Amino acid sequence: MRIWSLHPDLLDRPALVAGWREGLLAQAVLAGRTTGFRAHPQLVRFREDPAPVRAIGAHLTALAQEATARGYRFDVSRILEPGPADGRLEVTSGQLAFELAHLRTKVEARSAAHVPVLDARVLRPHPVFREVPGPVAAWERT
Repeated sequence: MRIWSLHPDLLDRPALVAGWREGLLAQAVLAGRTTGFRAHPQLVRFREDPAPVRAIGAHLTALAQEATARGYRFDVSRILEPGPADGRLEVTSGQLAFELAHLRTKVEARSAAHVPVLDARVLRPHPVFREVPGPVAAWERT
């Protein structure tokens, strides 16, 4: 499971689609609708929010907005608690840098035409996150 902390406009098509699918799985876990993936480390940051289902809903909402901007149709009716991505969660600068390097490796292998997009855009977090100084997150598997 990879729930990207990166802004959705940095993601290539496979990462955007996988992020949507995995975000829906995370939503099911956080809502208590499935027993799988309950201990997944990426869910820690959502569980720390007072309203974890709302937090993942905001994450999914921003992914759906990016998909719409690209001409894709994600079924937003699947978001249990849609809402604005308001920077409610923290992400460290080290985590963002780690994820960008991880994404770049994937993009170079599968979507080489997307590499210039990564080079042209400013590294910034997904709108549900606000960037704070710090290393790679403790929950990340490096």
